[in-house]
Amino acid sequence: MENSMSRLLIETTVRQALKNLREDPQRSTRNLIDMALQFSQGRFQNRFFETAQTMLKNENSAYYSLVQDAAGHIETEHLVRFGMNLGYNSCTWGAHRIRTNEQALGFNIPWTVLLKMEGDFSALQSEKYDAVITEGEGLGICCWMLFAPQADPVRLLPLAQAHPDSAFFLFCPSGTVTPLLAEKLEPLYNLMPVVRFDFASGAACSLLRKARLPYSLYCPYSRKEASSFIDGSLFAAAQRLHPIFTALIFRPDCPIKTRAAVYRAVVEIRKKQLFETVPWELYEDTCMLDEIISDDACWICFDGKGILRSPEGTSRPDCGNLFDCGLRAVIRQACPKPSSISFYRQA
Repeated sequence: MENSMSRLLIETTVRQALKNLREDPQRSTRNLIDMALQFSQGRFQNRFFETAQTMLKNENSAYYSLVQDAAGHIETEHLVRFGMNLGYNSCTWGAHRIRTNEQALGFNIPWTVLLKMEGDFSALQSEKYDAVITEGEGLGICCWMLFAPQADPVRLLPLAQAHPDSAFFLFCPSGTVTPLLAEKLEPLYNLMPVVRFDFASGAACSLLRKARLPYSLYCPYSRKEASSFIDGSLFAAAQRLHPIFTALIFRPDCPIKTRAAVYRAVVEIRKKQLFETVPWELYEDTCMLDEIISDDACWICFDGKGILRSPEGTSRPDCGNLFDCGLRAVIRQACPKPSSISFYRQA
């Protein structure tokens, strides 16, 4: 996949566009989007690039500054390789393979999987997750979100290194971002750290920026934090740290009405393009993208024991254990296509 002719052609174009972005970000960004729309295939690509084309007609868009800053401060190979893994391997090649497998297998397949890892990260755990990711890539899943709040993130890097065709988002506490982590990330082009936004995130982001690495921020929320998201003040503060994305993750106790209000605000803020960071509500936007790719929204998240978890954190052991049954078997049980529900319940 990595050396396919279509990918090589697109990658060559992206590299040239990045050079032009440093000189004229507005025109170069618009030209790149126009060209991508002309050659895009499939509903996801068309919808994404049509939306981007419409948004970038706003000459005052803060996203021009975001693009220019990223092109000027992130090492080119990181931008190209991570962007190709996410945009081509996951959302183009992977999306096509997901749709093909869904038709053949009769169940929904997510475009990304969230893995919440517990405790320290051992060699045995690495072997188990390696097998999971290999199986997922066979289904077309080329994007993985790793949550390991208690583990040294350096210990998770070999997992991403073993799967160079996938894109990895590593959610980590700001205090775990160390000079050693930055050093280890420099030759690893398919992983983006997503740093907890708190009192120590400034130092963490500064360290990653000096290393010319891409990074994003995340912020858990419940009702009391929601007002800063809705009025945009959180994104105004976040943009000072230069993250590409600012992801919001609701806590299990967050009321449904609050979650809905936050997501409406996220969508509106993205449309207005006021901040030099892209707001992303983890659950809603992940499901939205999944629905574009393959009709039925599919959310898959596992805890450290391999048990499926709902967005609210409810355990679903009835679907099987990830490490015992395998990824495909759990997804088949949890996400049957509507026309296949009765069949799979009998199987």
